[in-house]
Amino acid sequence: MNETVNIHEAKTHLSRLLEKVSRGEPVVIARAGKPVARIVRVDAPSPGSSRRIGFLKGQLEVPDDFDHMGEDEIVAAFEGDDASAS
Repeated sequence: MNETVNIHEAKTHLSRLLEKVSRGEPVVIARAGKPVARIVRVDAPSPGSSRRIGFLKGQLEVPDDFDHMGEDEIVAAFEGDDASAS
């Protein structure tokens, strides 16, 4: 069963309550006897649930000039169409 505490008690005994929560025991915080929040343990994400780096390996081809693609257009956008006039 969930322990229910009022806001003042939650502030006063936060460390104790967090110990309970870390053991998997949810705690409910109430205001004037009415529940307003539930504190629950945050579980570590399961393996494989996050993004996998390199999952497209072998499926894409990056051009050799990737670092310079569109360079002239970028320079023109920042310096004007006639960059050599300065």
